[in-house]
Amino acid sequence: MGDVPKRIKRLLREYAAAAHEEELRRALLPVSEAFGRWAKRELGSGELSEIIHRFHQGAARELWVRYNTHHLEMAVAFAITTGVLGRETIPAELLEHLAGALRFYEEEQATMRRSGE
Repeated sequence: MGDVPKRIKRLLREYAAAAHEEELRRALLPVSEAFGRWAKRELGSGELSEIIHRFHQGAARELWVRYNTHHLEMAVAFAITTGVLGRETIPAELLEHLAGALRFYEEEQATMRRSGE
């Protein structure tokens, strides 16, 4: 991000943080539901522990890797193309900066739809 203007860097950090927060929130919903079932004694402590462990080793780790980088363009573009961030909420200058990364993910999604994945 050496040649990237400071304003774009700031926007990337801001939108990456928002995307990370939203993705973590979505990933934690099943864990939250499991805690509720555990509190009602519908789920054993061992089962809850396993759910927490799977979350930590899976989604939490994946999201940490995605957003713990100095190159946030791909993470933010991914969040936009998957609907985690609404494209309409992104400033035009940031969308312009992300044009190549957005095109990459849009083409990847189109290929996946064509192949039925």
